[in-house]
Amino acid sequence: MLLLWALGGPVGPAGASAPEAPGFLPARPGYVWEFPRDHGAHPGYRTEWWYYTGHLRSDQGERFGYQLTFFRVALSPAPPRSTSAWPAQHLYFAHFALTEVDGRRFTFRERAQRGALGLAGAATDRLHVWVDDWRAEAEGDTMRLVAREEDLELDLTLTPAKPPVFHGEGGFSRKAAGTDHASLYYSLTRLHTRGRVSVQGRHLTVTGESWMDREFSSSQLAPHQTGWDWFALQLADGSELMLYQLRLLDGGVDAASSGTHIDPQGRTRHLTREDFTLTVTGHWRSPASGARYPAGWEIRVPGLGYHLFLRPTLADQELRTTASTRITYWEGQVTVEGHRQGAPIHGLGYVELTGYAGPLGGRF
Repeated sequence: MLLLWALGGPVGPAGASAPEAPGFLPARPGYVWEFPRDHGAHPGYRTEWWYYTGHLRSDQGERFGYQLTFFRVALSPAPPRSTSAWPAQHLYFAHFALTEVDGRRFTFRERAQRGALGLAGAATDRLHVWVDDWRAEAEGDTMRLVAREEDLELDLTLTPAKPPVFHGEGGFSRKAAGTDHASLYYSLTRLHTRGRVSVQGRHLTVTGESWMDREFSSSQLAPHQTGWDWFALQLADGSELMLYQLRLLDGGVDAASSGTHIDPQGRTRHLTREDFTLTVTGHWRSPASGARYPAGWEIRVPGLGYHLFLRPTLADQELRTTASTRITYWEGQVTVEGHRQGAPIHGLGYVELTGYAGPLGGRF
């Protein structure tokens, strides 16, 4: 969800990150949303992404989690002056990961291209973003995701079950207490999903549920922040829960940390930092990066009656993006078990963990 904060934004004196990139549009309250336009690109902002995760089951009963994310990072606020087709104003990246729950395997692929010569790009009036032959596009309300790489393929059709959810103040999402660090942020938190997964020469028909996150901004992490823990949970009663915790250099948690609860009818409730608690119940150390990540959580939301326990379906769901964004992070599928107001509840989710494998800011 929040990875765009590691992708862009200028670095000011003594390495402190500036709240906004000069020449780019700032995220401000009162943004007027319009669809399908806002599924498309927002080139006036420095960074944005189209983020999909989901939980799939094949006709044979095999379980999968997937992530497919497209990123856009502007190199300058104005188009190149050259009339040549070669200069690029934007860079595009894509990450594709598949978690084979029963096969106990996690596979990751990545792409990077400049927005020139048709190699990568994004429409501004509708959902159509691509990097080479990977793409996310829409016809009406129906979305299609396609990613192919060697022996790994994803081809899914997604249909929204609920309207867009606007996080924070009508989609204006603060990322640091008392500052201008912010983004414009909405989600489609439950999309009915069907299609095909191909892995190791096996072609499987799958169905399931997906989550789409859209966020754009011209700022990045505040100087006193080191990373975040983000949670997107789809519960079996038809509700969803999004939470993010922004971690500080001194070991504390930023007061701007927040979340959103979505009930089965699509009604939302904004959650402040005081409305929930996150307690780490286990850890995992990556043999590849050496990073030590949380690997289990207890979540309480007293005002909604939630007491939940999260566990990764695989410990190693770490992405080391040396060929694209050059950021190492953990993005993985989790199971959810617990209670709501005393009644048992379960579900599935995705968790994103950044800043555990080194600093994030000033990468571009």
